[in-house]
Amino acid sequence: MEIKTAEFTLSSPRESMCPKDDKPEYAFIGRSNVGKSSLINMLCGNKKLAKTSSTPGKTLLINHFIINREWYLVDLPGYGFAKRSKKEVGRLDQMITGYILQREQLVNVFVLVDARHEPQKIDLEFINWLGSSGIPFSIVFTKADKLSKSQLSLNVEFYKKKLSETWEEIPPVFVTSSQDKTGKEELLDYIDSINKSLKKE
Repeated sequence: MEIKTAEFTLSSPRESMCPKDDKPEYAFIGRSNVGKSSLINMLCGNKKLAKTSSTPGKTLLINHFIINREWYLVDLPGYGFAKRSKKEVGRLDQMITGYILQREQLVNVFVLVDARHEPQKIDLEFINWLGSSGIPFSIVFTKADKLSKSQLSLNVEFYKKKLSETWEEIPPVFVTSSQDKTGKEELLDYIDSINKSLKKE
């Protein structure tokens, strides 16, 4: 699939204020500073679509982008905020949980993890929560260009092994780099295949 148009639609503080139509939605989420905005911009071919920042945790609302006028890419706030008050962290958690559990148009959650690091407790807890909540999701490794091919392969395999301790079936896994556009086609083709299957229903 080729993204021809990608336009910002709406920022919402809670699920009930999200767009009212029934187009399928694909949400992107990860720990602060995992490279989410850069990945979204790379997928859409627009460096200025999602705001990138050297300061983690810039996304504080549920951001909808309409893609090819057919589906929504949803940029969710990150989790694991180191520099936020308990009250603000609670509000953001509530916003994320409310959207993921209540949004009927949500088709898939892409959980972004930094390919350079070993499995983090906070990521695994979030992944397990999605699974126990029955939410379809995929894992997207980011920053693949920061590692050698052999190290990248080792890290991904180690992550899968860790997941297999609690999962009978490993969710779809994608390896990406915003820098050199690795994984762009695979991710977009995956979304396209889900959209096509939804149209047949």
